[in-house]
Amino acid sequence: MSIKIKFIVPQEYDGRLVKEYLRGKCMVSATLLTQLKRIENGITNNGNHTRVIDKVQVNDIIEISLPEDRNDIEPVDIPINVLFEDEHVIVIDKEPYRAVHPVHGHIDDTLANACAYYAGQKGETWTFRAVNRLDRDTSGAVLIAKNMYSAPILSSTAKKKYIAVCEGRIEYAGTVNLPIRFKQGHTIQREAGEGGVSAVTHYFPIKYGNGHTLTEFELETGRTHQIRVHMSSIGHPLAGDDMYGGSLDRISRQALHCVSVSFIHPITLEYMTVESPLPREFTEIVS
Repeated sequence: MSIKIKFIVPQEYDGRLVKEYLRGKCMVSATLLTQLKRIENGITNNGNHTRVIDKVQVNDIIEISLPEDRNDIEPVDIPINVLFEDEHVIVIDKEPYRAVHPVHGHIDDTLANACAYYAGQKGETWTFRAVNRLDRDTSGAVLIAKNMYSAPILSSTAKKKYIAVCEGRIEYAGTVNLPIRFKQGHTIQREAGEGGVSAVTHYFPIKYGNGHTLTEFELETGRTHQIRVHMSSIGHPLAGDDMYGGSLDRISRQALHCVSVSFIHPITLEYMTVESPLPREFTEIVS
């Protein structure tokens, strides 16, 4: 069943072209707009078919009918914890040790497989579009767009907060501004150093105990392994992150959790924040 989305033309777009209104005010991506033009009545104005080169008037009702979505991922009955969901957005609380997407070694046990099954049970079909991608061992909130219209809006507005347990005492808030590159001879492991891509990490210590600091993070960039690499580079690797110098004595995986994701809802335009509870094992380490 096609999803239909209605927009009411405001005064400032009176006399503008349909494509200008949809691309501008409504934030319809160029890719989606191209597909809408190929669908019969993909775009209507007050219930009548309209072209993207036609003009709109104030208070016109422009409706788009999204292309039928598809799912190419094998559905597998894996329980998931839904933090928030509506017709356009879903936020899942990802457990640790679960990959987000099917990759070599994890073909049918990923969050994508779980979501395909979950959607099927509800009679829905949508492509798995994860806006934020967590490492397999990282837990927490994963924001997923349920259609083509929502995806670019969520991607451009989403902001994530992370909490980690770092080794050593971190007394003051700070920023790590170091480029990240592949470590020589490695295809997965990274390091901070010249020649890499720019990366900026802001950190805020919360609590110190037992030789570890519970720390909150906000990222200006979203590089692979960014928090792990940056904190290791300043002598505070994450507990359990043996790839980057952390000890496995207190936890068997990197102690990193996406504690919240904030975004502008693509339909209501409400600024929303969805939170994921901090794993108990994190607070136990510093208690």
